[in-house]
Amino acid sequence: MKQVHPSCMPSILERWARSARVDVRQASRMKRLLAVTGLLLWMPLLALAADKPATIVPGALWHDRQGEVINAHGAGMLKAPDGRYYWFGEHKISGKGGNAAHVGVSVYQSSDLLHWNARGIALPVSKDPDSDIADGAIIERPKVLHNAATGKYVMWFHLERAGHGYKDARVGVAVADAPAGPYRYLRSFQPNGQQSRDMTLFQDDGGIAYLFYSSERNATMHVTRLTDDYLGTEQDYQRLFVDQWLEAPAIFKHAGRYYFMGSECTGWKPNTAHGAAATSPMGPWTEFGNPAQGDDAALTFHSQSAYVLPMPGQPGRFIYMGDRWNPENAIDGRYVWLPLQLEGDGFRVDWHASWSLDEAQKTHVPSR
Repeated sequence: MKQVHPSCMPSILERWARSARVDVRQASRMKRLLAVTGLLLWMPLLALAADKPATIVPGALWHDRQGEVINAHGAGMLKAPDGRYYWFGEHKISGKGGNAAHVGVSVYQSSDLLHWNARGIALPVSKDPDSDIADGAIIERPKVLHNAATGKYVMWFHLERAGHGYKDARVGVAVADAPAGPYRYLRSFQPNGQQSRDMTLFQDDGGIAYLFYSSERNATMHVTRLTDDYLGTEQDYQRLFVDQWLEAPAIFKHAGRYYFMGSECTGWKPNTAHGAAATSPMGPWTEFGNPAQGDDAALTFHSQSAYVLPMPGQPGRFIYMGDRWNPENAIDGRYVWLPLQLEGDGFRVDWHASWSLDEAQKTHVPSR
């Protein structure tokens, strides 16, 4: 091997370093060129993807922006003053025991109802075994309203304490300063001393709010007004659909008319939906039969009602939001969202294997 004289070493090393720096700069420029070229090649495809409306596929796995499957069952939807939507739901775990609350109420945020950001657990189960919402309690159908007068966000849900089965039949109430929480649990009770299982909230014009709940061992639906701060109920209530055995209430309004959608009581198994309309939330309500139409309508497309949301920017159009329960593996319950259309004195829900909000906008809504 040829030997290098020590006096030549500094100059050789300097030349080598200069050459290495040039190679690094050239490689860096080449990487930038390739990146720009790749972006230019992909831009037409990205533009096509942006122009294509995102679709809703009822019953399919629905992933959030973080790539995880959305875990928010028995949905409650809130459109906050900031214009964004918040999806609250029961956080399930795998297995038969997954229907009990082992984590809490989850919350997701979206600006378009299609792409959802996970915001974590809005209301966690308590570490205190004596708490109403201790691990193993039943926390179902969380619904949240914003109280403009107090500035608070108030969550209500069906509550059964851990180890009590479905014997308690209570509502639970929690409050927060921001839509995604964290929510602070306040208390549980039976509204007006009456049993309350499946329930929902409805906020009317002027901020008046109502609680609808399945009572009298699920035989009869009740409705009562919330107090002005949304933290309790007024003393008067009305009995609706007496001895009809209905649960899973969802309430919405259009043009001064109120609409009810609920299901029969068959446990976790799907059944026939019931529709009704009224000129006041307190009733009287007039039933008009099953609003679901077409194949599998008798089983409400293998789903159960959770919420009905006005379609954004489309007055008079709505979205039916239901759950396809899986009691053998609770975490694998699926969401069934479908366009809901007013028709005559009632409304209808038709099956769509997939649909987009843009397509729903083209659907004709009969004039009243």
